[in-house]
Amino acid sequence: MYQQMTNSVEITVRPFYLDEQSEPDENHYVWGYHVTIHNQGGLTIQLLNRYWRITDAVGQIQEVRGPGVVGEQPVLAPGESFEYTSGCPLSTPSGIMAGFYEMEVDGGERFEAAIPTFSLDDPNQQVKLN
Repeated sequence: MYQQMTNSVEITVRPFYLDEQSEPDENHYVWGYHVTIHNQGGLTIQLLNRYWRITDAVGQIQEVRGPGVVGEQPVLAPGESFEYTSGCPLSTPSGIMAGFYEMEVDGGERFEAAIPTFSLDDPNQQVKLN
C-alpha cells in the first residue's frame, strides 16, 4: 500500500496483479489498483482532472490526462472519502505509476494532490536487482 498527503488530501493506492487477464507469452501484463481519496481538511473539495505517468520496465512512458476518475468528478466534504478501482496494462512484467489529481477547493482555489508513486510487479517473475 502506498500513501501520500497533499493539502489535507490523503491518497492511498493498493496495486494488485491480474494474473487471469495477463498473457506473459504475448507480453501482456495487467494490474488493477484501488485508490482511496480522503479529505482530511476543513473545506469541501472536488476532483476535477487526473494525470498519470506510467513507465514500463524498458523506460517507455505513457501519459494519461482527463476529467475525473472512472467517469466521476467526486465532491468530498470534510472527512469524506471516495474509492475506485481501475487498471493498467503493460507490455513488460513491471513498471511504475505516478501522477496527481487536480482538486478545487470550495471557493475556486485549485491545487494538485500528488498520487504516491507505486510499483507494478508481476509476482511470477524473478526479481532482478540493478
